[in-house]
Amino acid sequence: MGITTNLFDLTGQVVLTTGSSKGMGRCMAMSLAEHGARVVVSSRKLDQCQEVVEEINQACGEARAIGLACNIGYKEQLEELVAKTREAFGPIDTLVSNAGVNPFYGSMSDIPDAAFDKTMNSNVRSNHWLCQMVAPDMLAKGKGSIMVTSSTGAFAGSETLGAYNISKLADIALVRNLALEWGPSGVRVNAICPGLIKTDFAKALWDNPEAAERVTTATPLRRFGESEDFSGIVVYLASDASTYMTGQALTICGGSHMYR
Repeated sequence: MGITTNLFDLTGQVVLTTGSSKGMGRCMAMSLAEHGARVVVSSRKLDQCQEVVEEINQACGEARAIGLACNIGYKEQLEELVAKTREAFGPIDTLVSNAGVNPFYGSMSDIPDAAFDKTMNSNVRSNHWLCQMVAPDMLAKGKGSIMVTSSTGAFAGSETLGAYNISKLADIALVRNLALEWGPSGVRVNAICPGLIKTDFAKALWDNPEAAERVTTATPLRRFGESEDFSGIVVYLASDASTYMTGQALTICGGSHMYR
C-alpha cells in the first residue's frame, strides 16, 4: 500500500516567482506547479518566460502558469507584476523572490558607484518593495510564505564579489525583520542560500577546471549544485510542511557551509 499525504499539496495556491525563466528559478516554478500551485513566471524577457510557461502547462496538462515580463529594479514594473498576478489568479499566497544581479566582479576599491547602487537596489530594495506589495494578501488570510534568494556568499567576505555578498547578507537581515513583524499574523519569511550552483548566473565561478576541482574537493558531497536541487526546498517552504519555520537562512550547498 502506497503512502498518501497532502503535506506538500499546493493545490489552490497562487505563487508569484521572479527570476524564474531559467536556472534555479525555472526549476522552482516547475516544481511548484507540479505540486498544484498556479504560478506566475517572470523575468525581464517575456519570450523566455513563455518557454517555461509552455513547458509547465504541457507537463501539468492544464493552464497552470502564465508569464509576465518585469525588471525588478523598477518599482512601477513590480507594482504591475503584482497587479497582473492578482488579476489572473487572485490573491497571492506565496512569493519566491529569486531575481538578482551582479554587475561587477572585482575589488570593492574599484567598484563604480553605479554598479554598487544597482547591486543594492536590485538585490535588496526590490525585495523590500515586492514583499510589501504582496504582504496585504497574506496578512488578510492570516497565512502566507515568502522566500528570498540569498547566497552562501552572505557568510564571508570576497575579494571579487564584495558588494554582491553584502547585498545577500542584507537580504537575510530583511527576511529576519519581516519574519519578526509578520509572524504574529501567520506570514512566514525565509531566505534560501545557494552554494555554488551550475547556472549561467554563476558560470564565471564554475567554468574553470582548477577552480572547479578546488570547490568540489572542499564540498562534502563532492559536486556542484544543480538547479534541480532547489525543486524540493521551495515546495517545502510553500507548503504546510514548514508551518513552524520562519526567519531562517536555509543553506543549500552540499555541505560546504555546514559550520556557518
